[in-house]
Amino acid sequence: MNKAKPFCISKKSVMAAWERVKANKGAFGVDEESIEDFVSNLKDNLYKIWNRMSSGTYFPPPVRAVEIPKSDGSKRLLGIPTVSDRVAQAVVKDYLEAIVEPKFHEDSYGYRPGKSALDAVGVARQRCWHQDWSIDIDIKGFFDNLDHELMMKAIKVHTNEKWIHLCIERWLKAPLQGKDGEQIKRERGTPQGGVVSPLLANIFMHHAFDKWMEKHFPGIKFERFADDILAHCSSLKQAEKVLGEIKIRLRECGLELHPGKTKIVYCKDTGRKGSYEHESFDFLGYTFRPRRSKKKDEKKYFVNFTPAISKRAANRIRKRNSELEDSFAK
Repeated sequence: MNKAKPFCISKKSVMAAWERVKANKGAFGVDEESIEDFVSNLKDNLYKIWNRMSSGTYFPPPVRAVEIPKSDGSKRLLGIPTVSDRVAQAVVKDYLEAIVEPKFHEDSYGYRPGKSALDAVGVARQRCWHQDWSIDIDIKGFFDNLDHELMMKAIKVHTNEKWIHLCIERWLKAPLQGKDGEQIKRERGTPQGGVVSPLLANIFMHHAFDKWMEKHFPGIKFERFADDILAHCSSLKQAEKVLGEIKIRLRECGLELHPGKTKIVYCKDTGRKGSYEHESFDFLGYTFRPRRSKKKDEKKYFVNFTPAISKRAANRIRKRNSELEDSFAK
């Protein structure tokens, strides 16, 4: 550790961050430097990152903007940082994750060690059996609309380290750069594609949603995977009240629910009579809906509200398999 530097960041932490970035591979950023290019001058590259971060003079380059198609025909904008910037982000992520991870809600599943989308789907399946109603919550443009001021306020709740504050604030403000070299200034949001972005999203939603739900609706169970959320209620009246309050809360945090995708769903099965406008929802690649089922060693069928892979997810898998087959055939 260099005592002359204002911030104590170990060279070992930079090396460990590099090893993770190298293992994850990934595309080049605005400087068009690949992992292989970075390795060719590895010692100097890692020293520069450490030196600038520990002296407080690290300023991230612009983020390369890449559009990828979504299943609904629209496009998602990704921001690809340079290799060196991914290393710097990994240093901050490692430090900050160790602090916030023990504080996160047990029903927050996205981008967390030891948790997965399948865990969230499994818990949701059980809760839909016990609660008649679910709220399918979709946040409009979540990653594009994160409020920077609120984001920094949340970060400062968890750490007083000035170098963490400086780095995150600079990453939030780093411009997007398109193919033509034009730079887009950002005043809101954190680009999907960055190493630290998923953690920032979880910290933001920990305060904006998880802790708020614990305080105001402690009896309402939910599963959250980043910005995909399900909440479970015992009655339609309760679901309407909870959804109304969630709308207000997220609006206070600079976020808006998608009016066409957010809905209250009746988890209809054999024991639940009547019907409702919505009796199915998609969650993390699975469609939950009433399905004809049969218990083992019994001939009698019953209606069970349960998940199966969604049509969109199945189509993506078939398309990917077809592309792989084509590549092998060449």
